[in-house]
Amino acid sequence: MALDELKSAIPDYAKDLKLNLGSVIGNSDLPQQQLWGTVLACAIATRSPIVLRELEPEAKANLSPEAYTAAKAAAAIMAMNNVYYRTRHLLSDPEYGNLRAGLRMNVIGNPGVEKVDFELWSLAVSAINGCGMCLDSHEQVLRKAGVERETVQEAFKIASVLQAVGATLDSEAVLNA
Repeated sequence: MALDELKSAIPDYAKDLKLNLGSVIGNSDLPQQQLWGTVLACAIATRSPIVLRELEPEAKANLSPEAYTAAKAAAAIMAMNNVYYRTRHLLSDPEYGNLRAGLRMNVIGNPGVEKVDFELWSLAVSAINGCGMCLDSHEQVLRKAGVERETVQEAFKIASVLQAVGATLDSEAVLNA
């Protein structure tokens, strides 16, 4: 199992990450599609070759082809949107908020899976990419759709653990090269 291999690669000094990885993925209450779509989208967003290489096969095995593609699409579109909207938000000139984005985002309107799942994956990727504006937007859509706070929290817990695991393992790979 790739999750076990990933856990075994985590150094002793990061034991908390190993435990958290097992609990946020192995003991998640999320439905399989939401869980593995979140895992795949976040694995991509971490930019960690190790995390992606280890978790992608299991995600693919647990997702329909449509969900697999949609999770990758969530990571892709949010890579763009998180930079755009975070920058717009951080600029002190409020007039940038009045300008038309002019960027294509069609996949958000028609992701090929349940809208709630795509929104959850987008929120998790936004957590990794640090875009508060996108986090608020996706959280509001999810809450209006009846998604509980605990479900939203599950997604950003997965994001936080995968980001930390990726940073740790990638750093170790460089230090041990």
